[in-house]
Amino acid sequence: MKPIAKTTAVVVVLGMLIGAAYAQFSRPEDAIKYRQSVMFVIAQHFGRLGAVVKGQQPYDQKTFASNTAVIESLSGLPWEAFLVPGSDRGKTTLKSSVLKNPDGFKSLSRQYQSEVAKLSSDAKGSDFNAIKTQFGTVAQSCKKCHSKTRK
Repeated sequence: MKPIAKTTAVVVVLGMLIGAAYAQFSRPEDAIKYRQSVMFVIAQHFGRLGAVVKGQQPYDQKTFASNTAVIESLSGLPWEAFLVPGSDRGKTTLKSSVLKNPDGFKSLSRQYQSEVAKLSSDAKGSDFNAIKTQFGTVAQSCKKCHSKTRK
C-alpha cells in the first residue's frame, strides 16, 4: 500500500474514533486503553521519522511528510483520556498529580501539538536541517511531558 493511501486509511479510521475521544469514557480502563493505543501509533510513526533523522533510513520527503501528517492528526486525540478520574490507577504510568493539575497537563499537550504542527509544516519543505532541528524539538517536548507525568 502506498504511503498516501496508508495515511488516508489511518486518518479515516481515526476520524471515526474522534467522536469516541470526546465522549465520556464509561470506565477509567477504557480511557487508559484509548490513550495508550493512540500513543502507540504516534510512537510507531515517530520512530520511522527518528530512523531517517539518525541516518538509519534514507530520507524521502513524501514519506517523511506522510508520517508527520499522521502524527499531527493524532496529536490532538489522547489528552482528554488522561484526565479521566481514576485513570491514574491500573495498567498505567500516569502520575496522580496530573489529575490534580489538569491545566499544567493541558499546557504540556498544547506545546507538543504546536511543535508537531511546526514539524509537519517543515516536512512539506526541502530543508532537511530544519526538519532535523524541529524533530529534536518535538522529541524534547515528549521527554518534558513524560518526565512530569509518568511514574
